[in-house]
Amino acid sequence: MFEKHAALAGKAQIVPFAGWMMPLWYQSISAEHAAVRNAAGVFDCTHMAVLKVSGKDAANFLNVVSTNDISMLKPGKAQYSYILNPAGQIIDDIIIYCIKDDNFMVVANASNEQNVKNWLNIVTVEKIDIDPGREYQVTDLKNPSLPDAKVDIALQGPASAKCLEDIFAVDVSGIKPLHFVSVKAKGYDLIVSRTGYTGAKVGFELFVHPDKAGGLWDIILEEGKKFGVVPCGLGARDSLRIEAGLPLYGHELAGDFSISPFQAGYDWAVKLEKKCFIGKEEIMKKLPIETEVARFKFDGSKGIRPIRQLDGLVNKDGRCIGNVLSCAKVEDKQVLLGLVKKGYAIFGDKVGVYYLARNKQHIEDGKKDRVAICDRLIADMKGLTVDRFEKF
Repeated sequence: MFEKHAALAGKAQIVPFAGWMMPLWYQSISAEHAAVRNAAGVFDCTHMAVLKVSGKDAANFLNVVSTNDISMLKPGKAQYSYILNPAGQIIDDIIIYCIKDDNFMVVANASNEQNVKNWLNIVTVEKIDIDPGREYQVTDLKNPSLPDAKVDIALQGPASAKCLEDIFAVDVSGIKPLHFVSVKAKGYDLIVSRTGYTGAKVGFELFVHPDKAGGLWDIILEEGKKFGVVPCGLGARDSLRIEAGLPLYGHELAGDFSISPFQAGYDWAVKLEKKCFIGKEEIMKKLPIETEVARFKFDGSKGIRPIRQLDGLVNKDGRCIGNVLSCAKVEDKQVLLGLVKKGYAIFGDKVGVYYLARNKQHIEDGKKDRVAICDRLIADMKGLTVDRFEKF
């Protein structure tokens, strides 16, 4: 895929990411962001980890190593979940796809691929302190020598269904969120899943053999022109997920603040009523939560200084209530996710931001280079608390 991206974006816009060289943008982040919200955008997600867990005890194994309830899955359905270590720390957030009762596909973040593989191998070999059964196997589906190998190409946005129907002559409009179907057309053997990481109401991830990924990319771009489909890079993927309120590992999950699913707003993906899963006892100690992830909007018009990670969030009384985790410019606004003291981010409440010192001169001028909850601060700009998640 590299040469395809270099030809479209130019090598100046290709950056290292999780051991891969990936496009940051092709036209601009703002143009690609707008395309996904108004038409559709295609993303190269072939860097994502795609694993196969199969065998008689595959479901039991996944129920032990993940926080959600695998018994709720049936063939054709997917599930968002977490993998924890025994200390209750997040190894990664994942999506599990039930291909058959004894065959599952697990998609994880590229940056955590080796950690996930290593952990599943440890569980496989050592069984930790829970035995999920012995008849299961974990296989890397990105290996092109496998007949059922799969990598991910995402097509997101309101025009994505019409685009797929036009290309493959198959009706995908009836696929429900977190459901998928198998499609064989025009020489492609695809898993078409109603999933994605942009917050788009209509969006799909297409799992295809690695050898066919480049061809699929090309046909979507060529045939999708009439629907307004454009290629999108890492920049738009980040701004879209921030606008939607979706968490990113290392920012709104785990990271420097050790953010739990409960704090991120995803307690529904941690089934504490399950008899057992690895990390259950320790993650329960993180309840009740004292801080939570919230979403805010600030002015982002031309000339306004960008808000950055760890900048302080300030209430009307001039007290620090938390820190910025992620921020993106969307049209004339800055949309940000922050970790704040629970109960201090109510929809419609005014909130301020305190810019941290960026250099030595700022410190000499009296700016702080770090802040903590309850610090007294003078906000540099005012904004509003908005809904935790945005709907499109």
